[in-house]
Amino acid sequence: MNDSLYIIIPAYNESENIENVVKDWYSVIEKHNGNGASRLVVIDDGSKDNSYEIMQRLAADRPLFTPIRKENSGHGATVLYGYNYALEHNADFIFQTDSDGQTLPEEFEDFWLARNDYGAIIGNRCKREDGFSRVVVTKVLKLVIAVCFGVNVTDANTPYRLMRHDVLEKHIKKVPKDFNLSNVLLSVLFVKYEKVKFIPITFRPRQGGINSINIKKIFKIGRKALSDFMELRKTI
Repeated sequence: MNDSLYIIIPAYNESENIENVVKDWYSVIEKHNGNGASRLVVIDDGSKDNSYEIMQRLAADRPLFTPIRKENSGHGATVLYGYNYALEHNADFIFQTDSDGQTLPEEFEDFWLARNDYGAIIGNRCKREDGFSRVVVTKVLKLVIAVCFGVNVTDANTPYRLMRHDVLEKHIKKVPKDFNLSNVLLSVLFVKYEKVKFIPITFRPRQGGINSINIKKIFKIGRKALSDFMELRKTI
């Protein structure tokens, strides 16, 4: 079966990582090229460095790589932009990861092999090397989701997820425009209404550059998310 695959990667100020990330994930797209219909799509979210210029150079000899540049709107909104782009181009399956090099392309194959058995397959960051504080945030988020939505989501915000076109298309309509924690809300919807599988993955430290999200920002986002979740639970 030649299912088409769109790999969606948001990027912001990733000049130190983007070349390796594109090269690593392009090999996945080449393997699962969907008779030429698959694409690696990296969306530059208004970077202030030369990330997009690097992407353009890499695209010159990679026909299945599509770099896109847009105005800055944050990670959640950029992810939604990428998902809608993939849906508009009729991708059979949509996969999302991040541009910081923390995830491993070689772990993708288990997801792909199980694609027809689940509406969504999400990574469970078991082997984490991104710091204790991030682990704590994930555990707190899991508790907040349980309180707000009454579902147990193993790892709600993992940037390693494979989704079937029809499932993503159905649920993305319920995510508010430019919602910062779009992947979290989608995870809740998938677990609540679809057949979902969580597969353990490795999560390395950031491979270069500086993380634009610090602990202060995380807690600010968390307070806003709690308020939003309490409101959203009335509708989902």
